[in-house]
Amino acid sequence: MDISRSIAQYKIKKRNYNIFLIFGLFIFQFVGIFLSLLRNTDTKNITIIFSLIFIFLTFLTNIIVPKITKGDSTFILLVNLLFSVSLIIMIRLDNPTANKHLMWYFLGVTIFFIVFFIMKYMDKFLKNKFVLYFVLTFLTFLVTFALGFRSGGAKNWIRVGSLFTIQLSEFAKITYIFMLASYYYNIKEYQTKRLGKYYLAIATYIFSGMFFIQGELGTAVLLFGLFLSTMFIFERRYFFIILNIVIGIIGIYLASLVLSHIKVRIDIWLDPWKDYNNRGYQIIQGLFAIANGSFFGAGIGLGRPDLVPVIETDYILAAVIEEMGIFMGFALLMIYIIIFYKTIKVALELKSDYYSVLSMNIGLIYAFQTLIMFGGILKLIPLTGITTPFLSYGGSSTIVNFILLGVLQFLTTRAGDKYEKLEG
Repeated sequence: MDISRSIAQYKIKKRNYNIFLIFGLFIFQFVGIFLSLLRNTDTKNITIIFSLIFIFLTFLTNIIVPKITKGDSTFILLVNLLFSVSLIIMIRLDNPTANKHLMWYFLGVTIFFIVFFIMKYMDKFLKNKFVLYFVLTFLTFLVTFALGFRSGGAKNWIRVGSLFTIQLSEFAKITYIFMLASYYYNIKEYQTKRLGKYYLAIATYIFSGMFFIQGELGTAVLLFGLFLSTMFIFERRYFFIILNIVIGIIGIYLASLVLSHIKVRIDIWLDPWKDYNNRGYQIIQGLFAIANGSFFGAGIGLGRPDLVPVIETDYILAAVIEEMGIFMGFALLMIYIIIFYKTIKVALELKSDYYSVLSMNIGLIYAFQTLIMFGGILKLIPLTGITTPFLSYGGSSTIVNFILLGVLQFLTTRAGDKYEKLEG
């Protein structure tokens, strides 16, 4: 009886807290988007309509998700906050890009709900499919290699008619983490087979090598990082992990020698002033934008983030910091830390290694990409072509991030089931 009363009180507090957060998000969206629309003299009516739909849709998702899941419903709220910051900057920069960004959001949210229900009702079918996920990940490379075109030094884009382009390497992240989860779901069986305990390492080296051939070092490093992190937590084969780290460092060094665009990125990162008016221009203008923002920012519409090339993808964080300040930069970093913390918390609450590996790796994907992007704009590491989750413009990355979010929301429901059982 006491347990039931405690759970009921907890649910009331949680509901009131969520209402407070939803209201706060609404105020932030309304003020930020209004100022952004006001500052942009080229604002079109369609952008205003899309923005209003966006505000309504985020409000709706924040209300619906707690009703369909027993788990943590704050993930979608935090993601909506990140996307709101992104939209404010996109509208301020360029209306057509903002409209496309919103369309990807609308599609992404729809897919989020579809994935949640697919995971809910087809969960058993998706388990223990190591070979299937290996083949699917391999196919993302083969299809791109056969049909893709080169852009920015990497052959990772496929043109779909005259409508849009798709980046299949983004979808490889999904199939790869499901492959990881399937391996650890059946790890005892694999370890009894000859070379079974090396299956995962062999698969990871194949995929990293494929992305290396495509010239997409960022995705190769990301997958390799997921592999090492998962092995460290679930197996603790320390010598093998250290050996793989050494091999990975050697691989990155060789990539810088073989791939010209990687070498150029490293050279420009080390000394952007050497080619200020050309290849170093983006890095230097990005640093100027951050410096101009100071602590509280120049104000929405009062900065010059448009001077930074490709700012809507590579340097979206610099645009946010220039107009909203280093304070907002820290706030965004804290949001990503909270998301990562919550994914690890969910992983610890789940009894099955299969679910735990999924939850942990979704958190790691978001965390690694965020750290790489923060490090890149601050000139701590070279840029890799990876996007900032839910902040950067990009159709493929937005869809993939929402698919991962749908899987994560299902996992929080699995973790939340035990509280429902206690109440019953």
